[in-house]
Amino acid sequence: MDSVGPDELNRVMIIGCGGSGKSTLAVRLGESLSLPVYHLDRLFWQPGWERLPRDEWRALQEELCVQPVWILDGNYTSTMDVRFESADTIIFLDLPTLSCLVGVIRRRFRFRGRPRPDMAEGCPEKLDWEFLKWILRYRRDRRPRVVARLRELGESKRVVILPSRYAIRRYLEKEVAKPASRALGSAADAPRQRFGVIDDPLQHDRPG
Repeated sequence: MDSVGPDELNRVMIIGCGGSGKSTLAVRLGESLSLPVYHLDRLFWQPGWERLPRDEWRALQEELCVQPVWILDGNYTSTMDVRFESADTIIFLDLPTLSCLVGVIRRRFRFRGRPRPDMAEGCPEKLDWEFLKWILRYRRDRRPRVVARLRELGESKRVVILPSRYAIRRYLEKEVAKPASRALGSAADAPRQRFGVIDDPLQHDRPG
């Protein structure tokens, strides 16, 4: 699934199960490509784990997606269509369930009692049963819909599916080796304050 030019990674959407490494990939890719990184968790959650109202949440993403360059990591199915429409590249971290579970457990211990860098202030790291169930059921309940949507895109977008942490590392190595000048702009060109910026190709069209 690749009809766009090989150097046109300007609007990158990263999705995948919790614990798959979306935010880590986003930060490293942003550094490599000189693109601004926006973590959806940091934008959606307000202090005290309060949710952003639905209409504000969609409007914020629509405003963000018209920017010429960005990397957005996170799922949020209800607004995924906004990002699908605007992105030139979609990276799906299709990791095994066990790998994702290990990822969230490690994250829980690393950031215990405090917010992680990709989360809003006032939202200390937590790991509850509801989130664990979401991860355990992701491949059964959500992955088939994601794969189907990616197939619907055909060749209109660049789709990169990375099935392991090794594949993620290899993809990063390949992108780091490309000239950073391919980006349309730099992180400094984007409205950081408005959106709270922080701061092989392994393409597998696997069956659902």
